[in-house]
Amino acid sequence: MLSNRLNLDDLQMKGMKNYIQIAGVHDLEEAKLIADCGASAIGFPLRLPSNEPQPDLSEAEAKTIIQNIEKGITSVLITYLRNTHDILALCKYVKWVQLHGDIEREEVKELKKLEPSLNIIKSLVVGRYDEKTLLSLVKSFSPFVDAFITDTFDPETGAYGATGKTHDWNISRKIVLASSKPVILAGGLTPQNVKQAILYVKPAGVDVHSGVENKWGEKDPELVKLFIDEALKGFQNIKN
Repeated sequence: MLSNRLNLDDLQMKGMKNYIQIAGVHDLEEAKLIADCGASAIGFPLRLPSNEPQPDLSEAEAKTIIQNIEKGITSVLITYLRNTHDILALCKYVKWVQLHGDIEREEVKELKKLEPSLNIIKSLVVGRYDEKTLLSLVKSFSPFVDAFITDTFDPETGAYGATGKTHDWNISRKIVLASSKPVILAGGLTPQNVKQAILYVKPAGVDVHSGVENKWGEKDPELVKLFIDEALKGFQNIKN
């Protein structure tokens, strides 16, 4: 299996190149599985709205895992919080946060001002906003974030995260071209489509949640390994 182990300093220096994030874990054993397979980061969904799939573990459990996982993998808190001080309180023990809710630009600006060392990933949900609005958000938030992540809106449930559905990759591709910051592609990715998605969209990274789980919602070791291998093959074959 190919290796993609990058620690936090590597990610900062390399601009999140070939970044592979696996979101959602139930316990330390699953987190170690993801780390051993060579992922760049583990995403921990916390403080989610009621219409989203709920966290697999509590904040206390997430903190324990983050403090006991090996140092070579980055921990990212994924949250829908929209208030600067609430986000800062949540992120006391991590250096990466993914803001997935409808947060105002001024809140993100203040967050970066108060905690410059906090790396911020801002979501851009395809289908919830049209292409013009999404490109406008890229321009508006770029000065205050370290990366963007595109995801998929589910009109049936109103969810805009962990939907297991793909979106129009043409829009994500345009976001990649328009953004001065790295863009992570998420939404319905699996070991079967991740290479194709990378070759088409040319993102700096990819994110997967349900696409590497078994029918019980647990991370499947073989699917995790295959996803990472296929993603790395895609990154290695990107032609600019």
